[in-house]
Amino acid sequence: METLRVGAAFPDPPFNGMPDDTGLDIDLMAAIAEKIGATVEFIAYEGVDFNGIFDGLGARYDCVTAGTTVTPDREKKAQFLPPYLISGQSLAVDIRRLPHVTSIDDLEGLTIGVQQGNTSQPIAERLVAQGKAAAVRVYDYGSIRSALADLTTGECDAFMKLAPVLNELVKPIPGVEVVQRGISVENIAIAVALGDQTLLGRLTVAQAELEEDGTLQRIRGKWLGNPYADQNLAVH
Repeated sequence: METLRVGAAFPDPPFNGMPDDTGLDIDLMAAIAEKIGATVEFIAYEGVDFNGIFDGLGARYDCVTAGTTVTPDREKKAQFLPPYLISGQSLAVDIRRLPHVTSIDDLEGLTIGVQQGNTSQPIAERLVAQGKAAAVRVYDYGSIRSALADLTTGECDAFMKLAPVLNELVKPIPGVEVVQRGISVENIAIAVALGDQTLLGRLTVAQAELEEDGTLQRIRGKWLGNPYADQNLAVH
């Protein structure tokens, strides 16, 4: 049987790294693999800059599914399926230490933490350029838990990351909470190698079928509490 090799950055809950090695992306790719008659193998990306994950496409793995935002620069390295999720950046702080910070408008004089290669980085850098924050502290991609611990010690004042992930990561840290969501609107999609139209077509059809039969809605509802592709839509 064919094996679909999937590149992913761990941990990135709720996309992966949840208890028993589960997560939204794990369920999504298992369902897609079943649709195309394949087994799925996740291959961990261990680089310090997330954007380096695309260098393995077509060699180490067949596709990347890692809560990945589509950007113009990334489209030069990979081609993307239609988004399976629309979300955005969020902001976390230690509310005991910085109770006045409730949004990016309250960051004057403060340092924003981001992960190397994450789509939060240009947003944070723009805030600094506009004088709305003092500095950006860039952490290696795998150092996310250390970065969030720094919010309490004062090594970093605020941290910016995609909302579904930040919501999960702050749960075990006393005092650290997500204070703002919807800072950006980002399409999250599966990436395949440039020029691999065959795999792109197969995965696109499989994903569309999962959307049509309700499987994708169930997966999103299970991990995010909201079945809609656009997570900015309220559940009624």
